[in-house]
Amino acid sequence: MTKILVFSTLYPNECEPRHGIFVEQRLRKLVETGSVAARVVAPVPWFPFATSKFGRYGAAAAVPREEMRHGIPVLHPRFPSLPLIGMNLKPRILAAAMRPVLRGVIARGFDFDLIDAHYFYPDGVAAAWLGQELGKPVMVTCRGNDVMYFPRFPGPRRMILDASRSVGAIATVSADLKHCLCSIGVAAEKVTVLRNGVDANLFRPVDRDVVRQALDIQRPTLLSVGHLVERKGHHLAIEALKALPEFDLVIIGERGSESGGMVNELRLQSEAPELAGRVRFVGNLPQDQLRNWYGAADALVLATNLEGMPNVMLESLACGTPVVATAVGGIPEIMTVPEAGVLMKERTAAGIAAAVRQLFDHYPLREATRRFAETLSWEETTRGQLALFERVLQRTGSGRDRERLVAAAAARHS
Repeated sequence: MTKILVFSTLYPNECEPRHGIFVEQRLRKLVETGSVAARVVAPVPWFPFATSKFGRYGAAAAVPREEMRHGIPVLHPRFPSLPLIGMNLKPRILAAAMRPVLRGVIARGFDFDLIDAHYFYPDGVAAAWLGQELGKPVMVTCRGNDVMYFPRFPGPRRMILDASRSVGAIATVSADLKHCLCSIGVAAEKVTVLRNGVDANLFRPVDRDVVRQALDIQRPTLLSVGHLVERKGHHLAIEALKALPEFDLVIIGERGSESGGMVNELRLQSEAPELAGRVRFVGNLPQDQLRNWYGAADALVLATNLEGMPNVMLESLACGTPVVATAVGGIPEIMTVPEAGVLMKERTAAGIAAAVRQLFDHYPLREATRRFAETLSWEETTRGQLALFERVLQRTGSGRDRERLVAAAAARHS
């Protein structure tokens, strides 16, 4: 059995159960194959005060040092992360703080064969350096603004390029992200597209009449899910309601870890006379409760301006609810059939309103939307991961019981 160490600051924990949930979901599906054993090192920023008054930093202070999640041991070591630290220093600080942690994992008996890192900057760069020091091959998965935003700056771009040459494999969650990497000089043959999947057992259709009554939904309702920050476009969804008088809007999310939170602005915007009583803020929700809101809503509005492969889109489709979305990142790669919904022509309130009208003029059967989502499960991604692990380990000569990994990959391709 091949042993992998998952390395990422994007990973759920007891205090932030949806933080990087897509990384955990992918790992769980991989472990279920029986082909790999895994440990997770999910660093969190060090902060002295465990109180919500300090936002994400305060929440990080309350994260346990170790926990068991779905049968997988997870470590949450601390690392210095302060606003005054320049972005060029972050990979070095992260690598320095995690060096003894990874050595400790090995010393305690889990001598892993491969580092599976998520988010190229700073996590993947730090993982590439640690892999070289420990003599371990590294695979890095890119997920969004790690390759859409940071390569705009010379230092991070140089470090990403250097790391891309040393790691064994790179995955992106969309073809668009692969294009972003290749445009800065990463070799195309080094990059494989492995999109996010969706747990179609967890996210499934519900009894809409029962759930809508329980949630007090009485009118056609749009849903907007994500951190309450500008790039998620909640403010545009609220503004679009002025041209959609028969619709209400539910916003699910919290301030999040990014600067520029819009909590107060969004609440103030929703108090406009023509919007009174039509916008509800629900806060952050666990996945089983989120499923009910997807199922009760009539459409998801995804007005983001920067995405890799948004999980909320896949989750909504799996619940049978079509999507109105911006044509950015990997979104057009999924929104390829009428059952999925409609792409906006422009990321504006007017663009949202027009797309909503277009969707409801030819509203798809919810059963058809669900059937389409069933083609977006994690199985294809898991097969791709096993194949990449096989390739990396064969190239480096690393890994135990490689025959089992190769056989598992071959069986999943058959």
